[in-house]
Amino acid sequence: MPVDAKAAIEMLKELRTLTADEKGAQRVAWTPTWLKAREWFQSKLRTLPIEHHYDAAGNSWTTLAGASEKTLILGSHLDSVPNGGWLDGCLGVIAAFAVLRRVAEEYDGKPPITVRLVDWADEEGARFGRSLFGSSAFAGTATIDQDRGRTDAAGVRLEDALARCGVSIDSIGDAQVERKNAAGYLELHIEQGPVLESMGLPLGAVLGTKGVERHAITFHGQEAHSGSTPMKARHDALAAGAKLALEIRPIAMKYPDAVCTIGSVKTFPGIVTAVVGRCEATLDQRDLNAEVLAAMYREAQDKSEQFAREEGCTVEWSRIWNIAPEPFHPALVSLCEEAIRETGGRSHRLPSGPLHDAAEVSRAGIPTTMLFVQSLKGISHNKIEDTQEDHLELAITAFDKLASKTIDWIRTA
Repeated sequence: MPVDAKAAIEMLKELRTLTADEKGAQRVAWTPTWLKAREWFQSKLRTLPIEHHYDAAGNSWTTLAGASEKTLILGSHLDSVPNGGWLDGCLGVIAAFAVLRRVAEEYDGKPPITVRLVDWADEEGARFGRSLFGSSAFAGTATIDQDRGRTDAAGVRLEDALARCGVSIDSIGDAQVERKNAAGYLELHIEQGPVLESMGLPLGAVLGTKGVERHAITFHGQEAHSGSTPMKARHDALAAGAKLALEIRPIAMKYPDAVCTIGSVKTFPGIVTAVVGRCEATLDQRDLNAEVLAAMYREAQDKSEQFAREEGCTVEWSRIWNIAPEPFHPALVSLCEEAIRETGGRSHRLPSGPLHDAAEVSRAGIPTTMLFVQSLKGISHNKIEDTQEDHLELAITAFDKLASKTIDWIRTA
């Protein structure tokens, strides 16, 4: 029985009409628009023979009980960034719904294993800066003490926003109970980058999510008058920082999938008539290989010290945040490739630079993989985000095939 991909795409368009404006999607987690999106989705689920509940972290669980308690989880997130795209996150939820409906019909409401659909709470972290909120609670990696004091731009505390949505921040760790009997997790997502489009491919199998090293780097020089200080007598902190900003590109380009980004630079005193005495920069480094990530970090440190010496400055590093690479399950990655080849021809394996809920699920020891569909111009987190409709149909069809293959894999394990 084929999955109804066209109907899923119409649902995505309906959701866009309901929760977007001229600036893009507005389904920011813990807001009325997000709650409206969830209520709309619940209205669709009522046609299926399922059980539904919200867990202690606000994740939305829909369960189609099977002959076995072994469970395949299909999931993604309905929340968006402000002024976001129409497919980011919600594609995976709606595709999972289409698969769940197909499975329920094919097996007359009783598949060989249990199949669950999860809409993770606050994947984006757009309002309070805490990404992967619900999936980290599920995985047991939540940071309650660090997060309870977070506030949004209006000064509203995360703890209070959660309470208004019926979630107690002190209880979110209880979401770990949902891991019982989980034997596999699948997620469909737009690529959010240009790789598949550049290769002329609609679909790709995801190898895992890249690890991240994120640091603040401060160069200390000497403030001085820009008119009276000779060039050779300067201790220009910005000059050292600028050298590093250029050097991180060749560092990353030594490795096929690595990326390094200096995303912000602040100078002090920050006036046109003064040599920069202090330069603060942020560095984000990512790769799927932990050894590569560590090597890039060491080389960036070494280069920063070299450039500081050359400019008569000093340099300090402080870690902002880091997370280890998370490779996905090899067997499921292979099944994903099979499903892609059966649906749309050639497949390509690629790592994910952005983080996803799938990484937290995998970190919990549950076999996991993701399927990517091409993003036009590689654009996401923007109202112009888009994917060709025929590619969306291929993606939903391939995701359904992957689910069927994974059901068999779990059933016979």
